[in-house]
Amino acid sequence: MENIKNAFTEIILKLENQLPSLLVGIVVLIIGFYLANRVRKVVEQKTNKNAENTLTRIFVAQFVSISIKLIAIVVFLRIIGFNDLTSNVLAGAGILTFVVGFAFKDIGENFLAGIILAFKSPFKINDLIESNNITGYVNDLSIRETRIKTLDGKDVFIPNGQILKNPLFNYTIDGFLRYDFLIGLDYGSNISKAIEVILATVKNINGVIDGERKPAVVLEEFAASTINLKVLFWIDTFQSTSKTYHSGIKTEVMKQVLEVLVKEGFSLPSDIVEIKQYNSKV
Repeated sequence: MENIKNAFTEIILKLENQLPSLLVGIVVLIIGFYLANRVRKVVEQKTNKNAENTLTRIFVAQFVSISIKLIAIVVFLRIIGFNDLTSNVLAGAGILTFVVGFAFKDIGENFLAGIILAFKSPFKINDLIESNNITGYVNDLSIRETRIKTLDGKDVFIPNGQILKNPLFNYTIDGFLRYDFLIGLDYGSNISKAIEVILATVKNINGVIDGERKPAVVLEEFAASTINLKVLFWIDTFQSTSKTYHSGIKTEVMKQVLEVLVKEGFSLPSDIVEIKQYNSKV
């Protein structure tokens, strides 16, 4: 009982001795985090006009803020007496060495990948991208992950390392996106006339690009019951990045192609299934 009392008394005495340092450290920590948040806002405002990619501006502001917070934490640890720990952390090339030392771990890998993505700029806010079989619009890029909103409204957080290590498809980077669909005609149809009618129809639909990226119709395959034609057309994604806008154009193209083919007397048969019955004689 006496030993417990002495140990408790010793802890109290150490806390009393460390109390001034602890209070100073807490004040430094609070001021450091406050300055980090203020500097982040200032950096975002100053780089708003200079940074072409909004994601780069956001990432730079986050990087500066986190760096200041790390410095505040290190100073706090030194003030309260953890000199050995902070000396090891700051040894060599400093805090950057500490971060790079974890490059093969998830946090360090995603952090470094985020830096590359921010400055290489393979995508921007509202770009339609596909990565790891996930398709959606870019909403944010942070230190650890990229947030995209899928076409069905889900918010998905993809680690930056996965995006950097896997193929990335950007469907809106140059402002052009191609859509296509198949339509099957009867084997007795005049294919040349059908292609001519389809092209004339698609070219006149609002939202479809003509000229260098003009619509095209190609013979895709000879199916069991139909001759399948593939209709290809381009839209300008700079007019709108909305998936609803894109789907609306595609719907209008498919609807008008179907209507004009029926009007011109073309037959669009469904698949025919042939059933044979064999009767064995005894």
